[in-house]
Amino acid sequence: MASSLPATFELLRVDVSADRPAVGRRSAEHVLRLLGDVLARQATARVMFACAPSQNEFLAELVARSRGVIDWARVHAFHMDEYVGLSAEHPASFRRYLHEHLLAHLPALGAFHPIRGEAADPSAESARYAALLDAAPLDLICLGIGENGHLAFNDPPVADFADPVSAKPVELEAACRQQQVNDACFATLAEVPTHAITVTLPVFRRARALSVVVPGPRKAAAVRATLRDAVSTACPATLLRSHPQATLFIDEAAAGRLG
Repeated sequence: MASSLPATFELLRVDVSADRPAVGRRSAEHVLRLLGDVLARQATARVMFACAPSQNEFLAELVARSRGVIDWARVHAFHMDEYVGLSAEHPASFRRYLHEHLLAHLPALGAFHPIRGEAADPSAESARYAALLDAAPLDLICLGIGENGHLAFNDPPVADFADPVSAKPVELEAACRQQQVNDACFATLAEVPTHAITVTLPVFRRARALSVVVPGPRKAAAVRATLRDAVSTACPATLLRSHPQATLFIDEAAAGRLG
């Protein structure tokens, strides 16, 4: 499968590995090269991370391989989304995920900027986070793709390639909420929150580099749509094909519908 795929789809580079551990290794090596380049030319790096089980192997490899290589005190970290109404201590909170899989294993960061899902006014919290994002360019986003083709929580019904704001409250579509059950983040669909705060699609367009980690058979349809479908918000991830510094890391299972 890997040998039969093009190396690029429009501008998007595609790297296919045999399995999830290999995806984790290759994506972590790539991110460390990018981070090293950024820190060689400027004082700090602004990096955004996805928070989902699809990122487990990547984050574990990033932690292990960054020791003695990256000065994390020069890194300012962001994340992409948070459920409305959830505290940072909730088991399904994305802040908790990032703490458990990354932040707790690193020396102190220069800064971590959380989205406060429990904020009383999600619109005001979105505006606060948007201001942080708009203050300076993001050097790197480490992201995934949802089963419905979303980036962050930009599901097709709310996705906007020209969104005027950098963060906003959104209602989650049913397919997105079902993915959270599929990922074992919630036991039942009824437990999954219906709303979230998300960064918007222009944030991904403006970032200087994108590293996209999408392993597993449940992502095969989304990977195919990302690479083969017309560029549109019907599959928000199709915008990746127009980014000049984006690499998609997939395994053979995620590439299964590309043949």
